[in-house]
Amino acid sequence: MRTQVPGFWDDPKTAEIQMKKVKDLKRWVEGYREVKAAADELQLAFDFYREEAVTEEEVDKAYAHVMELLETIEMKNMLSNEEDQLGAVIKIVAGAGGTEAQDWADMLFRMYQRYCERQGYKTEVTNYQQGDEAGIKTVTLQTESEMAYGYLKSENGVHRLVRVSPFNAQGKRMTSFASVFVSPLVDDTISIEVNPANLSWDTFRSSGAGGQNVNKVETGVRLHYKYIDDRNGEEKEIVIENTESRSQTGNRENALRLLRSQLYELELEKRREAQAKVEAGKKKIEWGSQIRSYVFDDRRVKDHRTNYQTSDVNGVMDGKIEEFIKAYLMEFGQEVKEQ
Repeated sequence: MRTQVPGFWDDPKTAEIQMKKVKDLKRWVEGYREVKAAADELQLAFDFYREEAVTEEEVDKAYAHVMELLETIEMKNMLSNEEDQLGAVIKIVAGAGGTEAQDWADMLFRMYQRYCERQGYKTEVTNYQQGDEAGIKTVTLQTESEMAYGYLKSENGVHRLVRVSPFNAQGKRMTSFASVFVSPLVDDTISIEVNPANLSWDTFRSSGAGGQNVNKVETGVRLHYKYIDDRNGEEKEIVIENTESRSQTGNRENALRLLRSQLYELELEKRREAQAKVEAGKKKIEWGSQIRSYVFDDRRVKDHRTNYQTSDVNGVMDGKIEEFIKAYLMEFGQEVKEQ
């Protein structure tokens, strides 16, 4: 094997890229073996059923297991782009509407935390701004877990809540919005150019979930990065706040990493737009538009892109969003893949 060649680790970056390829191939081989073993067990169960040694229910159970494994493999096949293999940065921003919208942003934050826990993803909150009375104004959550972006990219867009607001004295039904931005969390294997001349920094005292000393020293950092959008020639600015670390140095390092992640996402967006022009006849994916409605009174959560819906509102808010992600990938997976 190439990884066993003397001097393989002399160039750590190249070695890391090669090890990722090996790990990916190993994952496919293991997936194939798992499906093959399950299919063999299904055939055996069917043979035993004809001999009346097992019940029809046992055969159905073996069949369902095979289909579940095949569906998992098919979903992974939808995630074959370079960026799909990376971790993810999830930024949630409350829409207009004050306390109600900020409470909704907080509910979405918990939903994604619970989803990540269910998937075994380790997460880290890198920025947290509390709401004026309740909830949050904005929060940034990141996970290093492999393929997190491939799955969570389906959450990119505006999420709409309809409910009888607990913050409204008249008990009126209200509509609130929150925006979710998902970017791939870049690592050292992804080359992204950052022009130092376009960078500027502010420092501030952190607040909220940080540590004992967050209000005593200026550990929080705010990064400003100005750039020219080559699609329309307009000057734009990326602003990133990082308050996770107790040291200003640590916050600066992570803010730069998040900047590289956003610049990478912008490059991917350009590729998607170019692909959309090529596939003008196909159904478009409107990144950044309203994607899902959560109607609490009607016990309904509906995705407007796939029309998948469920009445299990409590389950969804507790992080059970796998079926929404699956429906999205099955319908749009091939369209967002690069040719």
